[in-house]
Amino acid sequence: MHVAQGLLLLAIGVAGVAAVLDLQSGLIPNWLTLSGFVIGVVGHAAAARVSGHEPVLVAAGFAVSGGLVCALVPALLFFAGGGGGGDVKLALAIGALCRPMIGIEALFYSFLAATILALARLAWEGKLFAVLGRSLALLVNPLRAKAKQKPVPTEVMTWFRMGPAFAVGTGVAVFVHWGAAR
Repeated sequence: MHVAQGLLLLAIGVAGVAAVLDLQSGLIPNWLTLSGFVIGVVGHAAAARVSGHEPVLVAAGFAVSGGLVCALVPALLFFAGGGGGGDVKLALAIGALCRPMIGIEALFYSFLAATILALARLAWEGKLFAVLGRSLALLVNPLRAKAKQKPVPTEVMTWFRMGPAFAVGTGVAVFVHWGAAR
């Protein structure tokens, strides 16, 4: 097994542990995400040093940029009140372990998995159409005149734990790129 494949497996492991902890406690701990980020940067730098395929600083830079690029969308959601800080840090770790291209794909698959899981959960709870109606109101409200906007109370908003979706998305991205990660 090549070092890059080991780092991809570690990304699945970090995402899997984060999923379990997120479901149990609603928290994704710093020790998990930040150690994943550091291991991603150091691991890619060490692999470059041993293989000689790319300069060490370039490899480390790709890992750092992967983390930052992957953390961008979750950070925007966090600052808009639509996500948690643990999601941002988990995306940072996954991006560093997978580097930018596979990391971005992992994030895409994660949000796709979150969409499917959220719709399935809402359908199971019998809330799907009510939530879709409120979502439509949120989309249309900015287009309406201030006097005609419909209020959407925050207590009817639905919160969703992203840890499991990150685990699914990371697993799919790693599976897709496994053979090329040598």
